[in-house]
Amino acid sequence: MESVQAIKQRFEIIGNDHVLNRAVEKAIQVAPTDISVLVTGESGVGKESIPKIIHSLSHRKHGKYIAVNCGAIPEGTIDSELFGHEKGAFTGATQTRNGYFEVADGGTIFLDEVGELPLTTQVRLLRVLENGEFIKVGSSKVQKTNVRIVAATNLNMFDAIKKEKFREDLYYRLSTVEINLPPLRDRKDDIHLLFRKFAADFAIKYKMPTIRLEDEAVELIQKYQWGGNIRQLRNVAEQISVLEQERNINGPLIKAYLPNIGSNLPAVIADKKKESDFSNEREILYKVLFDMKSDLNDLKKLTMKLMESGKLEDVKDEHEGLIQKIYGDNDDEQDIEDLNEEERNILQIPQNSSQEKEDKYYFAEEIEEEETLSLQDKELELIKKSLDRHGGKRKNAAEELGISERTLYRKIKQYDL
Repeated sequence: MESVQAIKQRFEIIGNDHVLNRAVEKAIQVAPTDISVLVTGESGVGKESIPKIIHSLSHRKHGKYIAVNCGAIPEGTIDSELFGHEKGAFTGATQTRNGYFEVADGGTIFLDEVGELPLTTQVRLLRVLENGEFIKVGSSKVQKTNVRIVAATNLNMFDAIKKEKFREDLYYRLSTVEINLPPLRDRKDDIHLLFRKFAADFAIKYKMPTIRLEDEAVELIQKYQWGGNIRQLRNVAEQISVLEQERNINGPLIKAYLPNIGSNLPAVIADKKKESDFSNEREILYKVLFDMKSDLNDLKKLTMKLMESGKLEDVKDEHEGLIQKIYGDNDDEQDIEDLNEEERNILQIPQNSSQEKEDKYYFAEEIEEEETLSLQDKELELIKKSLDRHGGKRKNAAEELGISERTLYRKIKQYDL
């Protein structure tokens, strides 16, 4: 068995981080077996090296090795790509096609970004893992295959399982052994080594002197977060090699090639802004609902007391605000029997107020069943009032309502204001 250092040199893996070394060691140990392996880690950490190590050290090394980027194949054709199809299985299927699992029989298939597989394809893949069987698209014939599957993903698989985007049984089938590769920001001592390797490679490629980093520049790249990991570091090294005339790179110069060096969360801030707009709109709707509920409860209490007493004056002191809304400045005592039809409708009082007690309770139940709340009407009323108050200026009205100007514009079109 080859040593970890020998394997790293053979596959050009740069770095001495202990987590990286442990990942390579696990790949060497599982290679002679046929168990499934799941490689995890962020995008750009070099996950594609692990399946190559496993295949080259296994008894399948003389068989085919096929790497499939599951995220790059459209959902409608992924089953055909992996398992093949029969002639006429779908529009455009002019001839029978062998899929990767048939072509790679006796070899290894690397499923990169396996978390992007559609659920229907996941079911087919589970069957291959369990008993080595698959069926071509448009066929009813069961075929056998003998392949070693190594998968990789940059997703949090437990989150994907929780959101029902990935099958739990398939995850445990794929991850008999899980190998995790650390992000570049956790390998600070390896960053300069990698940069020097890339700089030397590009110097040969573009036939120019090798760039070198001064101490300040080395310190900057070691502190940088490297969201794109090794892939991003390689791109930065290539850019500097091609664009800079000066071969000694200082701190201020390399800063120009490190985006968002002051803040690594521009997208998160933008997301918070969107969430804030939605939150403001939601809060105003909640406020409307609570106000309507409060008014409704007050009206119910007033109606019941009016029915029981038969006199408006008995509840006037307790509910003076609501009475004022209905009767304005009229302070004269007024019997319920003297209310006109419109006033009765406002208070929801039946025409015959001298019903017996059991009829009154029945009426109260009817009120509760027939009452309806129109959030749309209330929202329309609030928008009209705000626009009137601000002379039709949408920006000021939107600020008062606590919603975005774009949302207000959409509401204006919706209600044809």
